[in-house]
Amino acid sequence: MTSHSPEKVETGLLADPAGAAPLTAVPDQARSAPAAIALDGVRMAFGAHVAVADVSLSVGAGEIHALLGPNGAGKTTLLRILAGLVVPSAGTVTVLGRDGTTGDRALRQSIGLVPSGDRSFYLRITGLENLVFFGRLHGFRKRRATQKAYEVLELVGLTDAARKRVGEYSHGMQKRLSVARALLTHPAVLLVDEATHDLDPQGARAARELVQEIAARGTAVVWATQRLDEIRGFADRVLLLDRGEARFRGSVPELMAQTARRRYLLHLRNGGGEDPGYLERVLDGMATVRPSPHGEPGHYVLTLADDAVLGEAISSLTAARVQVLSCHEERSLVEEAFMRLTSGEGEL
Repeated sequence: MTSHSPEKVETGLLADPAGAAPLTAVPDQARSAPAAIALDGVRMAFGAHVAVADVSLSVGAGEIHALLGPNGAGKTTLLRILAGLVVPSAGTVTVLGRDGTTGDRALRQSIGLVPSGDRSFYLRITGLENLVFFGRLHGFRKRRATQKAYEVLELVGLTDAARKRVGEYSHGMQKRLSVARALLTHPAVLLVDEATHDLDPQGARAARELVQEIAARGTAVVWATQRLDEIRGFADRVLLLDRGEARFRGSVPELMAQTARRRYLLHLRNGGGEDPGYLERVLDGMATVRPSPHGEPGHYVLTLADDAVLGEAISSLTAARVQVLSCHEERSLVEEAFMRLTSGEGEL
């Protein structure tokens, strides 16, 4: 192998040596089938510290369910419970119709976990060799592990980098490799923790599109994030956590109804002329643009559409050679949502 050892690998997957067949869902039947994931009254305490307090959650096959909250909200703890890595202090966990707290190895093989960190691979060997190694841990014979490794590398767009050392991968490539590892067993449940952390807008968009493709095939996805903007037009439903407690559960539009429309103050140096109409054509429906009410040259008010992501709007402007000198949000949606929902003004 190599003298370099990765940090603890939390794949949440320990295969049955007999190679139990992975559990999969059929997209056309997914909506009428029982929930792929069901948590009821789950509580997790570490001594006197309560990380998760009485949280319930239901996720159907083919659904993307977002866990939204700041650092320390309990998102990662919930993912670890779903992955079977820890047993909750109270409550029930049902995954694919089975008790998720028993350590069932066949069940774990049907759950894929994409951890938040990058240091979960052997950096001195190739992406292919890493995946073959993890495939062998799942109980695959070497030939089968190699075949599966090539399949998932192609799925995540890393075929050309298969024989490149992981230490030479970018953050985005390592994140895609994490997704590839989680897909080795064709999981029916995919748990994703902070997938877009440290990624540029293009990389973040690619990660979301990949997960959407996976969900479209019937996989139930739980996507943990602290970025409210990225779940617009992406997640089907959302659970908002604050200090381990559920503050909101429902659809993304219902959550956004708790906040004001997103407006940003931009200072631009526009290579195509300072015409708001030109800027809106560049943004292609992602936002409207108006001159600053104060009349300062090069200053604009940008109002994002409901399903738009700020990073993608900025990327479109820069791609059109419009220099974005500054961008200031008039009001923080995350702060506003939390103020309303944690002060008791909003409804669960």
